Amino acid sequence: MDAIDQSILRELQANGRLTNQELAQRVGLSPSPCLRRVRQLERDGTIRGYRAVLDPGAVGRGFEVLVSVEVRRDRKTVEAFEEALQDLPDVVEAYRLFGSPGCLLRIAVADIETYERLWIERITALPGVTEVNSQIVMKRLKEPGELPVSR
Repeated sequence: MDAIDQSILRELQANGRLTNQELAQRVGLSPSPCLRRVRQLERDGTIRGYRAVLDPGAVGRGFEVLVSVEVRRDRKTVEAFEEALQDLPDVVEAYRLFGSPGCLLRIAVADIETYERLWIERITALPGVTEVNSQIVMKRLKEPGELPVSR
């Protein structure tokens, strides 16, 4: 990956809706080579997709909770937990961690009552769950954003 590819990545992270013409102009290429580079970055998996960033409150998911989950640590149980987690659309991010807790989830729902139902009916019922600890998000201080790309 050279400096031009890095510039393309920075520009697309800042605004994924740039036209190829605009992108080419910003990175100092003509449109055809710029498009070839973007397509190659997509094929290589460096660019994994494009999406709109939504306001959680505007779509009825303004109540966010960070949930640490302990799961029995045998391969079969962990795999079953991770598979079952895929069926919970309220879990918008999930990470398996080294050490304790074993997993960290970010959940976005409408309100505390909705979260309580989810906690009781679904999260505690996931395979192998031995402990659940919830931290209610008071205020997001920094949005998930762009990955730094070397200059």
